[in-house]
Amino acid sequence: MQASFSELEYASKKKVTRRDRFLAEIDAVTPWSALVAEIEPFYPKGTGRGRPPIGVERMLRMYIAQQCFGLSDEGIEDAIYDSQAIRRFVGIDLSRESAPDATTLLKFRRLLEKHHLTERIFAAINTVLAQKGLILKEGTVVDATIIAAPSSTKNRSGKRDPEMHQTKKGNQWYFGMKAHIGVDAETGITHTLVTTPANTNDVTQAHALLHGEEKVAFGDAGYQGVEKRQENRNGKVRWEVAMRPGKRKALPKTAMGRLIDKIEQLKASVRAKVEHPFHIVKNLFGMKKVRYKGLAKNTAQLYTLFGLANLLIAKRQLFALNAQGAS
Repeated sequence: MQASFSELEYASKKKVTRRDRFLAEIDAVTPWSALVAEIEPFYPKGTGRGRPPIGVERMLRMYIAQQCFGLSDEGIEDAIYDSQAIRRFVGIDLSRESAPDATTLLKFRRLLEKHHLTERIFAAINTVLAQKGLILKEGTVVDATIIAAPSSTKNRSGKRDPEMHQTKKGNQWYFGMKAHIGVDAETGITHTLVTTPANTNDVTQAHALLHGEEKVAFGDAGYQGVEKRQENRNGKVRWEVAMRPGKRKALPKTAMGRLIDKIEQLKASVRAKVEHPFHIVKNLFGMKKVRYKGLAKNTAQLYTLFGLANLLIAKRQLFALNAQGAS
């Protein structure tokens, strides 16, 4: 098929933008066939007389582009018309067809939510990474982050979201939800996600963040006492939890005190891996605030975002493996 003038002009441009590079990386590392296979059984077949449905992969690409740039349904529709990079990623040539509209994407997103397909997308991505040896399962780092929700009651119902709650961290109050994750201690890839209202204590979700094959688990000082909880008493996991800051500061200036402090530094270096997926989801993808009402819709979105974050974390290894396969 002959390329349009806009495609030829885009292909001949000299500067590759950050958006171009970012979308090219996402395109290269995403296991499209595996993800499409998860969605296809639930996708409308279009056997009637009406217009046939848009292809699964195209809608998936539009949805992923939306998640990567933190856009609304209308926002990604406009972005497809505005950005040649996004059009190329989604696979749209405006000289031959129009972009899927916001309503079509909304229906696709609701399909994903209804059948819990974003959780299956997350699992499919991790299956591919595990098959490539990028999830080692020897250890897990657990942590949680607060995702803010609107606390104002100036809305149609005059109420806050009943599934969100407030909590105090330090001297600051927050209203929203928590994303609890378990990540591979070696690679930093997220293998488990649990969401709760923000007032849920981190330690109560620790057991749910383990995949069951790890020998050791790491957590910050908020997980103190985790090994004494009923659900963890019979486990075979050794918990390495950070010392409370005040207790660590009070360590004696002796050889033993310095040794304990060094051990705490080593544990902190392992725990640091859990910050990478949080950074990608909240800062790169812009998920600092919830986009939807209720835990279910936001959880569905988070499964997608953490799945994409895993691909970005593993991209260097994936590129290296792909290069080896090509040679």
